[in-house]
Amino acid sequence: MTGETIETSAARLLVATLEANGVDRVFLVPGESYLAVIDALADSPIETVAARQESGAAYMAEATAKLTGKAGVCMVTRAPGATNAAAGLHVAEHDSTPLILFVGQIDRSFRERGAFQEMDFRKVFGSFCKWVAEIDTADRMVEMVDRAFAVATSGRPGPVVLVLPEDMLTDTAPMPAEIRPALTVETHPGAAQMWDLQKRLWAAKRPLAILGGSRWSEKAVRQFARFAEKFDLPVACSFRRQMLFDHTDPHYAGDVGLGINPALAERIRAADLILMVGGRFAEVPSQSYDLLDIPFPAQSLVHVHADAEELGRVLRPDLAIHATGAAFAAAAEGLEPPPAGVAWGMWREAARADYVAWSEEIAENPGAVQMAAIYAHLRKVLPPETIVTTGAGNFSIWLHRFWRFQRWATQASPISGSMGYGLPAGIGAKLAFPERPVVVVTGDGDFQMTSQDFATACQTGAAVIVLLFDNGIWGTIRMHQEREFPGRVFATKLVNPDFAALARAYGAFAATIETSEDFAPAFDAAMACGGPALLHIKIDPEAITPRTTLAKIREAALSKG
Repeated sequence: MTGETIETSAARLLVATLEANGVDRVFLVPGESYLAVIDALADSPIETVAARQESGAAYMAEATAKLTGKAGVCMVTRAPGATNAAAGLHVAEHDSTPLILFVGQIDRSFRERGAFQEMDFRKVFGSFCKWVAEIDTADRMVEMVDRAFAVATSGRPGPVVLVLPEDMLTDTAPMPAEIRPALTVETHPGAAQMWDLQKRLWAAKRPLAILGGSRWSEKAVRQFARFAEKFDLPVACSFRRQMLFDHTDPHYAGDVGLGINPALAERIRAADLILMVGGRFAEVPSQSYDLLDIPFPAQSLVHVHADAEELGRVLRPDLAIHATGAAFAAAAEGLEPPPAGVAWGMWREAARADYVAWSEEIAENPGAVQMAAIYAHLRKVLPPETIVTTGAGNFSIWLHRFWRFQRWATQASPISGSMGYGLPAGIGAKLAFPERPVVVVTGDGDFQMTSQDFATACQTGAAVIVLLFDNGIWGTIRMHQEREFPGRVFATKLVNPDFAALARAYGAFAATIETSEDFAPAFDAAMACGGPALLHIKIDPEAITPRTTLAKIREAALSKG
């Protein structure tokens, strides 16, 4: 450093480091323990979004990170705020999303006395966060925050927690002459590994690719699509990672998640080569660890992952490639198909036909509102760049099955199955991409987990369109009850408010949908209103899972080989 040394507060050093790392907005619930940071943010170009509850703030930050690839930033105060935000940390850990949570803490001189809202954050969050640390001195602020960005974004991305003692934030330290953005390490596949993969593909007769995880980009998605076209590969997407491949592409074969197409599950079992890129094939995509044999799959398995520790953790691959999805896609584009051409053209065509049958040939579900009709209208009127967010519940199965994701950065859904995620995620998405339509798909139970943040949407002008499917029950739990305790139903009924009236009370557009015919004009009006909107869609409790003629699909799949 040359010239005059400028002393500044730790809080301003923190904000300067956020700016250097390209942070556009911070999601927070204000608290007295980090007022100095809030004051510093007031003089920064970084936008501050005040949520109504810390879980909502953390979900907004996580969804923003999921859609942009950059670390999301959330700020809360002391133990109550941090424990409320833990739900967002859990999503970030399961979904491999870079998220940094800053927690205001008690004065350093009060520690170990059981002070007001004191907590040992290392013990509380250490088991599922990549790094938990407390910044004790102002002169280490830049160093620690820079490291937080590097840890959160490198390898398998995930959550980091930095604890900020209240009195430390007003201490001073020299402002560096330059603060550089953190370094994110990109891991590339070796030439020998890619040559090995090419030989395995040349020898295959029934290959299938499954995409998942994080560390992708718009460019990487396009590169992998060109690789799939060159090799005529059928491609499936892992649970809630459907934005990784264009559903209108003839190589797309469906999603490997909840409510999987039985024909796709059978095809995975029948494959002789599985190319798994980016994902971990956890409980949901693996169909409760039953789809592939553990630890040695019957299929030849090529597993590509950014974290070396994930390779062989559950499934032992025949070829392990330590690389990010983006780096692998770039390398895969350079591979060449067999000189005599691929041997699996009919296999890929049949996989595509299975998907089309599964997503279009749908029997009507009980009740006056038909899910297929709703999604048919959405597919007709919404552009490919539409972002769709959802929380957890059976209502999401319809989305996975009927909606056609076509582009990168159009899906924010929790692999962790966390309820309450959809609405805050939609707000974060709309603030990050204000020019694009954002549709929140939620249920009555899911929405009420974070419904208070509908006020945040109205306050910020985030023009999300909420599709709230109301069947008056905890649908997923009811299904488990009926399976485990036949004839006994308990603790699953919901007494719900008039959700449309609630939305109007916030000043938003709202309508109630009771038949399929009601939906199209109401949705079109919601799109035209220019602000937040909510459609309260009342559905029959029996219509909680998609109904279809599975026998026909299986028969068609078998007839096509």
